[in-house]
Amino acid sequence: MATPIEFYFDFSSPYSYLASEAVEALAARHAREVEYKPMLLGVAFKVSGMRPLPEVPLKGEYSKRDFERSARFAAVPFVLPEPFPISTVGAARAFVWLGDTDRARARVFVHAAFRAYFVAGRNIADASVLADVLREVGADPNQVLAAIQQPDIKERLKSLVDAAVARGVFGAPFLFVDGEPFWGHDRLPQVERWLASGPF
Repeated sequence: MATPIEFYFDFSSPYSYLASEAVEALAARHAREVEYKPMLLGVAFKVSGMRPLPEVPLKGEYSKRDFERSARFAAVPFVLPEPFPISTVGAARAFVWLGDTDRARARVFVHAAFRAYFVAGRNIADASVLADVLREVGADPNQVLAAIQQPDIKERLKSLVDAAVARGVFGAPFLFVDGEPFWGHDRLPQVERWLASGPF
């Protein structure tokens, strides 16, 4: 069986959200699965020297316009939430725990959390909002919120993020297709061609 498309994401990344709305259909067209992998942009930025887009002079204002235009182009609902960006450590830990216990639910949670933040403008860094999203996907929020405070889940996420950075993941979304790296939601057409006809 063909290897899955590895999809590194941060719940605070608008481009990760946009790509997440398209990548599963793209993968299915080529008999592939999507393997979601959490990363934390803040950690990668410390290594690369980059800054969150909204904090970059000139580019920050452009990026806000581009988020909205890119969403319209993809016919995907989008609002620029406030606050933005946010810490996504809690949501990422929740994904890790769900992935260990129920991979199908973890996949549903990815979409629910992204849409909560970038469609409904709900601050998923807030524990009560995160609890609501977990409840909406059929998870026990009390169980998950307790689990993500445990040292083993904290260490699991740290290890996953460190491994991502060691692999060269410096932004989100970041995809690997048969070992080939692609950065950015605007690389999905290249991913599709790679899957359809091989390396180019």
